[in-house]
Amino acid sequence: MSDSMNYLSSQLSQCLAGFLALAIIFPALEPMIARAATATDSVIVTQAVTSGIAITAPSDITMTALSTTQNSAVGSATWTVTTNNQAGYKLELHASSDPALAQISPAESFVDYTESPAGTPDTWTVTSAYEFGFSARGTHVPSGTWGTDTDCINTTDVPSAGLKWRGFDGVTNIQIATSSTETGTSGTASTMCVATQQSGVFAPSGTYTATITATATTL
Repeated sequence: MSDSMNYLSSQLSQCLAGFLALAIIFPALEPMIARAATATDSVIVTQAVTSGIAITAPSDITMTALSTTQNSAVGSATWTVTTNNQAGYKLELHASSDPALAQISPAESFVDYTESPAGTPDTWTVTSAYEFGFSARGTHVPSGTWGTDTDCINTTDVPSAGLKWRGFDGVTNIQIATSSTETGTSGTASTMCVATQQSGVFAPSGTYTATITATATTL
């Protein structure tokens, strides 16, 4: 056999031996190379949101004066409630006295509007009396209870026939609006309409006042 053939045979033998060595060694080394150790951990992020509620303060109401020729008057005040409470809120009204609209001296007062049946708002009507009542309107005011008009009046100082009215019940709260969710950031407005009327009899002259408080409460 020639020297070149011997040399080639020697090289092939060495290569084969190398491959065999790798075939034996690599399986032993592979777990050390591919199986790296790991450790994990996690954290929980907690963000509390505190429930809050706010209500605006509208201006006082000055009604048109009643007289021998002016028999009715209408006024309004609007409260805007803002809350992030997920369960929503309710808005209630109450008067500071019973009857609500009165003068101290002499002791005269308007009759609280006499709805029929009692406690259920109805279409405004006054007969042989002078009375003071209220209604409500707004996005969160139930129209089935308070009517569907978007204004407090039919014409100037004439109570809306599209709203339903009732009398105050002293310091007992009467709910006018409610929502089962939070409001928008600009809040939601609810308007209280108030009305007086003398019919078939004059209200005695003087200045009568009523203090009406609105209370917004989270649910």
